[in-house]
Formats: sequence, C-alpha cells, structure tokens
Amino acid sequence: MRLHALQETAVRYFFEVVKTGSVKEAALKLNVAPSAVSRQVARLERELDTLLFDRHARGMVPNAAGELLAAHAKRMQQDIERVASDIAGLRGLRSGHVRVVSTEGFAFDFLPMLIARFRDKYEGIRFHLEVGSPGDIPKRIRDGEAEVGMTLSAVPEPGIKIELRHPAPILAVMAKGHPLAAQRQLSLRQVVAYPLGLPLQDSSIRQLLDTSCSRQGLQYVQAMSSNHANALMSFAAAGGGSIAFYGALSIRTQLQNKALVAIPLKNREMNERHLEVETLAGRSLPDAGKAFVRFLTDAVKAAWLTFRVTRAGASAQSLMAAASAQLSPQPASASEDSSRSASLPFSVMPSTVAGL
Repeated sequence: MRLHALQETAVRYFFEVVKTGSVKEAALKLNVAPSAVSRQVARLERELDTLLFDRHARGMVPNAAGELLAAHAKRMQQDIERVASDIAGLRGLRSGHVRVVSTEGFAFDFLPMLIARFRDKYEGIRFHLEVGSPGDIPKRIRDGEAEVGMTLSAVPEPGIKIELRHPAPILAVMAKGHPLAAQRQLSLRQVVAYPLGLPLQDSSIRQLLDTSCSRQGLQYVQAMSSNHANALMSFAAAGGGSIAFYGALSIRTQLQNKALVAIPLKNREMNERHLEVETLAGRSLPDAGKAFVRFLTDAVKAAWLTFRVTRAGASAQSLMAAASAQLSPQPASASEDSSRSASLPFSVMPSTVAGL
C-alpha cells in the first residue's frame, strides 16, 4: 500500500465523487474530463488495494473503506480551509469569505439585506448564501459547506453549536383590507373561517397548524397550496379573504410596504416554533465569521423587538429606546491593523433597527 497516495489530487477527486454520487457530476464540479476522475479513483483503489465504491446504475456509493477515506478527506479539506481563513484573519476584517446556508424564508429578504449592511462597513468580506431545507442546514455545516446556518429548529443536532435560539412564532398574514386585519391577535377558530393558502405537509407551519386544528376539532378550507412561500404571500396580498401563514422576519419587506398585515395567533402550538443560528461545534470561526454571527444574532433580536413594539402601537421614539435598551455595543474579538478602529458595530444601531 502506497500511503503517499492519500495526500495527492486523487483524494480530492475521490471526495467530489462521494459528494456528487457520480463521476460525471464530479468532473463538472472539478472542471476536468470524466476520464481523469475515473483514472484517479481507480489509482486510489489500486494503491490502497481495495474497492472504495459500490457502483450502481443510479450512481456510486462509498463502501466501508470509502466512508473511512471520505472522513479523512473531509477533515483534510476543513483543515485547509481553516488555515486559509486564519491566514486571511491576520489582515483583520479587510478580507475574508463567509458561507451561509439558510431556509428559504430567511434567504429571500432578511439575510441579503443584512449581508449588504455588514458589507457597508467591511466591503472586503465576501459572502456565499445557499438555500436548504431545515434538515439540510446542520448537515451542510458539519460537512464543511458553510460556516453559518440559519434555520427553524427541530431536534438537537450532534456537532452543532447553537449561537442563538429565538422565538419564531407563526403569524396570520392577510391583505390590509381583510375583515380581520384590524385585530391585535387572532385565534385559529377565527382564521379557519376564511380560505387558506398553505405550504406542503412537510413544512413546520403546516404540521403545527394541523396539530392545533386537530386538538381543537377545527377544519379549514385549503384554497391554495405551494412549496414556494412567496407565492402564498402573493396569494394572500391579492385579497379575496384569503389568509396565509409566515414568520415576521421573512416578510419584512411586504410589511414595510403595507401590502400585508401579520397578526399574532393565540394558540399555543403556533407559538412554539424557534429559529436557530448555527455553527460547527468545536471550531473557532475566522474573524469575519465571528463578526457576522454577532451582527446576525443582534439583528434577529432587534427585528423581533421591532415587530412586537410596532404591534403594540408604540411611537417611533419608544421603538428606538426599546431597541437601544435591548442591544448594547459589544467589543470586538477580531484583530485589525493599526490603521483601523478595533471596535465593530456588532449591535444594530437605531437607524438599522427601523429597517429590519
């Protein structure tokens, strides 16, 4: 067995086949010919004197030996990325790369806005944002595909550090001219008297709605269903008495534009949902990642405070005072060169809160 093969290009090609399940797809990702990938995998198998994949008509699946090598390749890739980030961190927050993965609702409006505001101060930081299902988020963090995740919580996940766990209650969303739009709070019994626009049955909103309706013996009329949340928001905004469900962070722009009204629900099940900001346990984030995580967690707290105070009918001045009391400036842990200030705008300032 020639162990030096484990330190060469072959391992990188092998690991891409593991991730994609196909030589052809791996070659596309690596920008090489499929034959080159096949040769490198065959070389590894020859020099390690063992097969690494079970080959099926629908793709390639690593066997026991392949799983061991894949774990080694994953650790090696994460170590390289960590060293690269640490080297970039020596330059302070003048450069860096943060990879974020989130569920659809947060990715549509809230996170892009927050990233843009972060880059107003640190334009050298680059971001990559991907969308995944709630179950995908912790997996992608563990696999080293993202440093920061934002998702709706379910069961505790091994290897995941929870940077923030915050209430994310489900709200009833309707056009501003809806008969219920002037209410401060609604019960599901009131809501189900109107046609509903609903997500698919595997969504947390649908599951909690069905649980609550079943407990109360309520029935509803599903006027429209979709796997695209913004389609349901458009359906509710179009009028016709329809109601949809969403979280406050995910419809920030529509609420600001006054096209929709979002009303809290009294029912217990509809208030049991939480959002989480997640990172990899046991790993110290680079400076850019640390700065963004703190900026993100402060923004979530401020945005929810804004919604609650606004629903209570407070003035703009009292809103700013409440936000300032909730969020106090925190010192930075990131190092910067002597030409820059050492402090970071981790807390969301009042001018920012108004826009969240």
